[in-house]
Amino acid sequence: MAAAMAAASAGVAAACAISIRGRAGWCWPLWVTPGEYRRVAMPEVPVFDHDAVMAAVSPEEAIERVRDAFVRHAGGGLAILKWVTSFPANRERGLPVVMGVVAVSSADDGRPLALMDTRAVTALRTGAVAAVAAQELAREDARTAGIVGCGLHGRWAARCLAAAEYGPGVCYDADPDAAGALAGELGWEVGTREEALACDVVTCVTPGFEPVVFASDLRPGLHLSMLGADGPGKAEAEIDAVVACKLFCDEWEQASHGGELTPAVEAGRVRREDVTDLGAVLRGTAPGRESDEEITLFDSTGLAIQDLAICHAVLEAHAAGIVKAPAVRL
Repeated sequence: MAAAMAAASAGVAAACAISIRGRAGWCWPLWVTPGEYRRVAMPEVPVFDHDAVMAAVSPEEAIERVRDAFVRHAGGGLAILKWVTSFPANRERGLPVVMGVVAVSSADDGRPLALMDTRAVTALRTGAVAAVAAQELAREDARTAGIVGCGLHGRWAARCLAAAEYGPGVCYDADPDAAGALAGELGWEVGTREEALACDVVTCVTPGFEPVVFASDLRPGLHLSMLGADGPGKAEAEIDAVVACKLFCDEWEQASHGGELTPAVEAGRVRREDVTDLGAVLRGTAPGRESDEEITLFDSTGLAIQDLAICHAVLEAHAAGIVKAPAVRL
């Protein structure tokens, strides 16, 4: 309590431990002013479900927002807490594999600003980063796009690549219906893994439990975006394929401990100096592709700044009246 009172004298927010009928508890939030504690009602906040988020942000907008986030590497006045779950067995239950909520607050004073559907925010930023990486790292004359893995994030990667004027494309998935639905939507083709990997720009968005890219699949000028390996033990490319490429990532610490690069790092075949952050390429402080013959590989583990970029776009669309959302008082 002494600590809480010290905080009060400084005029800042504090939480205090209290006892209610013999049980420990917490009162939060307490907005404190010198000499008094005062409860303040929480504001109403808009709640953006999956459809509202998607209506607020087009693929083109998502690409530009994520690109800008990489360049600035800043939150722009927002702070977020992302609760995300992934349950692969949900497919058999008729439920989404990825679910959760993004809580958005003001970075200036902590006011809650919105709640957003995690699935939609994650899908948009994942798809957008595939397009940004292709724009920066693929050959200038690259056009065809291969998608390996046509689940939620594979679909959005394809949509964003199409919005960035890549295509026609080839869709491959272990589930032919998933590949067929995506190909039908975009006017692309269903093909084999090998046919998808024969395209100029290839994006892999599989669960990462086993490799789908091998050294024998590589050829000069190919660009690979690897989006599926999101934790230790996962990889979509065999180590020999990874070390044969010019390597890029969204953030080294994450990529080297729980991304596509991790197995090669653990094997001692990839070091920090072998990998360039995509943000540095976008800011012009590091080179990207330096020849048409290079094979580039981008490992994305996902950054909070990418989620923040989408959240900004949703809130701005809401303020402009482009989308509506119900409000709740917390």
